[in-house]
Amino acid sequence: MNEHVSGIATNTAAREVPERTHSGRFTALDADKLRGGYYSPAELARWLCAWAIRGADELVLEPSCGDGSFLEAASTRLEALGAQGPARANNLRGIEIIPDEADKARLRLKDGLGMRAADVVVNSDFFAWWSRPDRPEFDVVVGNPPFIRYQSFPEPHRSRAMDIMHEQGLSPNRLTNIWVPFVVAAAAALKEGGRMALVLPAELLQVSYAAQLRSFLTDRFGRVDLIACNELFFEKAEQEVLLLLADEARSAPSASNPCKVNLTESDSVVDIVNRKPREVLRSASPKTVCHDSEKWLKYFLSAGEISFMRALRAGASTTELGKYASVNVGVVTGKNQFFVLRESEVEELGLQGFTIPLIGRSAHLGGAVVDKKGWRTLANEDQRVHLLHLAPINGTKPKGALASYIRLGEAQDVHKGYKCSVRTPWYAVPSVYVPDAFVFRQIYDFPRIVLNDAEATATDTIHRMRSYGADPRAIVANSYSYLTAASAEIEGRSYGGGVLELEPTEAEKLLMPAKLGDALPVEECDSLIRAGRLELVLEENSRRILIEGMGLSKVECVMLRSIWEKMRNRRLARRRAGKKPRSKG
Repeated sequence: MNEHVSGIATNTAAREVPERTHSGRFTALDADKLRGGYYSPAELARWLCAWAIRGADELVLEPSCGDGSFLEAASTRLEALGAQGPARANNLRGIEIIPDEADKARLRLKDGLGMRAADVVVNSDFFAWWSRPDRPEFDVVVGNPPFIRYQSFPEPHRSRAMDIMHEQGLSPNRLTNIWVPFVVAAAAALKEGGRMALVLPAELLQVSYAAQLRSFLTDRFGRVDLIACNELFFEKAEQEVLLLLADEARSAPSASNPCKVNLTESDSVVDIVNRKPREVLRSASPKTVCHDSEKWLKYFLSAGEISFMRALRAGASTTELGKYASVNVGVVTGKNQFFVLRESEVEELGLQGFTIPLIGRSAHLGGAVVDKKGWRTLANEDQRVHLLHLAPINGTKPKGALASYIRLGEAQDVHKGYKCSVRTPWYAVPSVYVPDAFVFRQIYDFPRIVLNDAEATATDTIHRMRSYGADPRAIVANSYSYLTAASAEIEGRSYGGGVLELEPTEAEKLLMPAKLGDALPVEECDSLIRAGRLELVLEENSRRILIEGMGLSKVECVMLRSIWEKMRNRRLARRRAGKKPRSKG
């Protein structure tokens, strides 16, 4: 039987027991996505407890115990280490906010602990319980915190969670998922030398709102092991999951004994649980931690590769894309179905003169340049490449065909949508400008930057780049290198579906040569890329930009290519695995 890890919710309707598929993956209920809960395999709970619990007298906490699978695994582990029934009950504590789930956990523990099972499980909000003056300290914390977005986390629970983070020296924001304060509070509940074994979203490695948590963990533990699996732990979870094994808890960082961070990969959940923890961790090599905004995605690389990338970023031969240009989101219309039009619709509705050229999808950008001829081809194919742009009316009242179309939008309640309702007039889309280039937001292979010779703008599926003064053609041409590609894989984020995503601030951190070199002309890059010869562009630019311009050696160029391919191939492999027949959420 598997554990349900609960979040804050009022709906406690009966849920099915998750099924195990033929591949060894585990499914969870769609309803649980809404409340932050996923089922953890019982095998995984036992594996984590085997690593974390090392003595019969250790005190064990499960902050969100659900129906009790982790508590059951902890009880079994304590028994194997010599703890008798009453002692095990004294040493276990599970917190669960939902009464029905708390009752399930007590019933589950009753066979092993008898009537003492009722004392083990506390029906409470974890953050309220944590703040009690009589709360004990624990040797071990195990479990799977709930995954709930900040906006979906109700009061007063949210304020309690945020107060604990502030108390521990962190500054949460409205992007913070509630698993973050669960981890912080759990770590703060440990005794000196204690251990924590949790199932967490892989967001820990990469998202900005977890940056402070990454530093917090390396301050509060002597060793942190991360186990990433190339197969999703939970089939219906919309994000990749990893295991966090944090050891040697301490109250403050130690300059003489800095935290060792290790990242280990495994092909499957079954491969993990079928081996002893020390066997899984044996291949891990320690990585040196930098206490800044650096993402832990970098720890998929070897120690030598990490040092190389850090040296490049700190050196005089490189800079960031943000030195040359700003990167911002595309146009947010509030209702693309109304504002983004086909050529045939513009003609039928009589809206000529009220639209500007638009790139609506990254699929419209096939090379390194998009020009007027290319845009015209898209328009002739009746693609949605016209943006309704009414700023030039300068506050005058719309007339004729335009007025008719606006009335049609109001009849369809377009003006009542949030983005439209907060602007005046509702049909005047803001921040419409023609950028120098487009930057792909979602990347499958290479972090593409495309020169804008079409005098078009873009929707928010694509970012817009504006130069600070450097030649946009040179910026675009110099971005087609292994240097930029490798840094994109480290600065971006991937959520298990194989797509690398770059937000504007992340795109601005892409590494570029400090001096724009003699790259292949952007038109030549465009021609080769459209012919499927991206590799030739990268090889030639490596010679021109990296070796001749920046002074890197051939060996270093090979290392950059290897870093890019290693990180890219890892995420693409997960995308391909996701296409195999399996339950889908």
